[in-house]
Amino acid sequence: MKLGEYEVGSFFDEMFAENGRPRAIARPLARNIESLPPGELVNRQLAADRALVQSGITFNVYGESAGIEKTLPFDLVPRIVAAVEWDRIERGLKQRIRALNLFIDDLYHNQKIIKDKVVPGEIVTSSKGFRKQCVGLNPPRGVWCHITGTDLVRHNDGQIYVLEDNLRCPSGVSYVLENRRLMKSLFPEVFAASHIRPVSNYPIRLRDMLEDLASEEVSSPRVVLLTPGIYNSAYFEHSFLAQQMGIELVEGSDLVVSDGFVWMRTTKGFERVDVIYRRIDDDFIDPEAFRPDSMLGVPGLMEVYKSGNVAMANAPGSGVADDKVVYAYVPRIIKYYLGEDPILPNVPTYICAEPDDLKYVLEHLPELVVKAANESGGYGMLIGPHSREEERREFADRIRANPRNYIAQPTLSLSRVPTLVDGHLEGRHVDLRPYILYGKDIFVLPGGLTRVALKKGSLVVNSSQGGGSKDTWVLAENPLTNGDKSENIGPGATQMAGSTA
Repeated sequence: MKLGEYEVGSFFDEMFAENGRPRAIARPLARNIESLPPGELVNRQLAADRALVQSGITFNVYGESAGIEKTLPFDLVPRIVAAVEWDRIERGLKQRIRALNLFIDDLYHNQKIIKDKVVPGEIVTSSKGFRKQCVGLNPPRGVWCHITGTDLVRHNDGQIYVLEDNLRCPSGVSYVLENRRLMKSLFPEVFAASHIRPVSNYPIRLRDMLEDLASEEVSSPRVVLLTPGIYNSAYFEHSFLAQQMGIELVEGSDLVVSDGFVWMRTTKGFERVDVIYRRIDDDFIDPEAFRPDSMLGVPGLMEVYKSGNVAMANAPGSGVADDKVVYAYVPRIIKYYLGEDPILPNVPTYICAEPDDLKYVLEHLPELVVKAANESGGYGMLIGPHSREEERREFADRIRANPRNYIAQPTLSLSRVPTLVDGHLEGRHVDLRPYILYGKDIFVLPGGLTRVALKKGSLVVNSSQGGGSKDTWVLAENPLTNGDKSENIGPGATQMAGSTA
């Protein structure tokens, strides 16, 4: 395949410089792609597609009349991140998650940040993620947000910006692991030539972090993953992670509260549960504490949690920092708790709850991206430059009716990565979701999920809106980085064209 035919365009390209030549970090990959026989890249893409179907790697789309399960589209041209850039991203994410954890803990205790007028009290108390049932709670080790997926984007200026924080039940890490497995089988020769940081140790890291949440009195903690069930959009991930960690996948009906503890029904009788990795939103985890009509949770679970006889990740109430309006205050939150400037900046954000910002947003809707505070998956959003006048009028009415529920941002020129389209490479816009584990220390998975907008010109990367994914290669400066072996299958690797073994 001739890369000289690839059009860089006017956007920042992650693989090619403005002159059309591969960036230094991408040269081994570019040489490999150019050396492939005609049609071989397409053959490998087809092999990857077949492997995904055979492995049952799917997600569910609500409201799809054609069926609930879909295979997440995968593109085999990876995104590559230099070691020095990743170092900065990693430091920025650790800084951000420390500050957000302190913020959540403060909100449910002394609320000093509100008393000091850094964040308006009404912004917090009106947040759908704020749970009054969590006031005074003290989660193990003082950690609320154990698993976070933070969305990053690169603008035309080359800068990495934080687009949003996902602290409730962030999904997608299973695709990171499966994408890497596929790429190592399809491009072994590139892995042999490159020092790529590994991702395969994530399930072990996750299980270790979860076990560490258990009471010190428990010598061998039992950890379970609580799922809403097979109709949830991320059910594949729930079952995948449970299997990878070697823990039980359970639904609410499998658990019961008795004698101040949580118990799991097994063929041998009831067995005590010490830690719950819950993939159910706060509203549904306990009908006695939250929504009384929930059939997904466990009655009495919150009382056991408050007593310290079971741990949960993420802690209930952590979703208050998931609110897109609260996001706008994160730079101030970092400065307040850590006394530092943010390493990774936010996207400039207008807060519609503030009169001056509201006026500006309503006057500039054709130029802005408007987001609802608590929506996800690309829903509840207006992309001004791609919108019709009728849509803008409707959104203006929504904003005026409930300004607290909306923020607006300038339309970013998201960076692009070459993507295989109809047998040749075209640039498609991407974002990046790294995953952060917060236990005894903070671990950032090297890379994360690169989501790609497969529709030409689209800026919406969400799988529910037609997006796909790519593998993300974080390069190590040498084969050993921070004591971590690079994902390198050795110099004796042979080309395995189309293999999915």
